[in-house]
Amino acid sequence: MIFNTVLIIHFSAFLIFLMMLTQLFFQEKKILNKHSIIVGAVILLTGILLSVLRYPHINYYKIIPKSVLFILISVFCAIYSKKPVPDKVHYLLFLFTFLASLIAVYKS
Repeated sequence: MIFNTVLIIHFSAFLIFLMMLTQLFFQEKKILNKHSIIVGAVILLTGILLSVLRYPHINYYKIIPKSVLFILISVFCAIYSKKPVPDKVHYLLFLFTFLASLIAVYKS
C-alpha cells in the first residue's frame, strides 16, 4: 500500500515536470518555473523511497540510468534557474525527461 502511494506521487510529480517543460515550448522566452525545483526534489525523494521500499529487489539496470538522467536534469535546472533557457538545453531537458520515463516503463 505504501509503495503504491509513493509510486503514484512519483508518477504525478514526473508528469507535472513534463507538463512544465511542455509549456515552455510555446513561450518565446523560456524561463523555468520556480516550482520546478520543488517538483524535482519530490521526484528525487520519492525515487529514493521507492528504491528503499524495494530493496534488495532493485532493478539496477533501470535505477542507474534514470539516476544519471535526473542528475543531469538537476544540473541544467540549477544552472538555468531564473534565467532564459536556450532552445537546445530545453530540448535536452525534455529529451532526458522523456527518456527517463521510457526507462521506467520498460519491462525486460
